[in-house]
Amino acid sequence: MTKPRREIMSEEQALHEVQAVYEELERRPVERACTRLTECCQFKLTGKTPYLTLGEAIFAARAMRASGQHKLQEKKDGSCPLLHPENGSCLIYEHRPFSCRTHFCQAAGGPYARREVVDLIRKLEDVDWAMGGCGAQSLPAALKVALDRPRALKGGVRATVSPRARGR
Repeated sequence: MTKPRREIMSEEQALHEVQAVYEELERRPVERACTRLTECCQFKLTGKTPYLTLGEAIFAARAMRASGQHKLQEKKDGSCPLLHPENGSCLIYEHRPFSCRTHFCQAAGGPYARREVVDLIRKLEDVDWAMGGCGAQSLPAALKVALDRPRALKGGVRATVSPRARGR
């Protein structure tokens, strides 16, 4: 028995697919009312950490870079590394991962039922597979992988970024 052949998806195509999943989620008639209290972003307190696929992590990493962040901030309090260090708001709220959009926050309406979003989860998993990902990882681990990846340039050529340029 042979393994199924893995299709290779370009980073740009993957990001397009991730964004399409997020847009489809927004069109679903599930009532949400996120007031951005960031209670769900307190991973140590809630005991829950979002998991991201490779495509989502790269999508979030691009948004981080666009906001001026090029590395993860270590949070001793166990909060999300995407929270602004001064005002506590999400650095990438409009580009936040799927699990942050469908989270367990009771103030926002509680978690989505899996049956309401399982098709979208599978699409994200398919993108992960096509990119050579290894499945969903915790938000901090997934973002570290995405931020450490060589960045793609136009024309499909990958550029390596020196450790000094990444702020190390």
